Amino acid sequence: MHHVMFDIDGTLVESYDLDSELFCDSVKEVTGIALDADWGRYHHVTDSGILQEVFEMNGIPNKEETEAKIKRIFIAKLEHSIASQPIQEIPGAESFLSLLKSMSNVIISIATGGWYESAVLKLNSAGIDIDSLIISSSNDHISRTEIMKHAASKATRGKNYPCTYFGDGIWDKKACEQLGFNFVLVGNKVKHNQNITSFKSSNKALAYVGL
Repeated sequence: MHHVMFDIDGTLVESYDLDSELFCDSVKEVTGIALDADWGRYHHVTDSGILQEVFEMNGIPNKEETEAKIKRIFIAKLEHSIASQPIQEIPGAESFLSLLKSMSNVIISIATGGWYESAVLKLNSAGIDIDSLIISSSNDHISRTEIMKHAASKATRGKNYPCTYFGDGIWDKKACEQLGFNFVLVGNKVKHNQNITSFKSSNKALAYVGL
């Protein structure tokens, strides 16, 4: 049995830049803080993890209330954006997911550093079918590795199946190294020996999974 796990932004959907822009705008609107969008500098590259670090650095009180307000504004901005300009899938993503779903020896999950609500909005906007998919997110933990472990536990029901993770960031690669997951890079933000530019070449992606 193979477990295949996916990131969302920049991996399944073309939302990396939009997500970063709206996240920074939302934080600025609520707190007045101009975020450093070099996400790799943060200890936990997740929505909640970044906010907790920023709150600590800037002495922001009422952390839970402030995060909830930022989240509400971010979701509203995202809804407004995709209403006029739907998010696009990474070419071939939905077809590749459908192919994996048809395989009896494959389990699929999603582990994203974003919030669950925004994950669903982006995937639905891109036309990606999320029915039956396990989605773990920043709602579940501030740590990316813990989010990935959460997704794996739910998807495999605690069984130790080999896991391949498709992601686009250096934080994805580092998390896979920590967890012993097989990492496949989507795009060109990081140097890695296993790399695809899209899911249109499904045979190449399947080969990296070991299928």
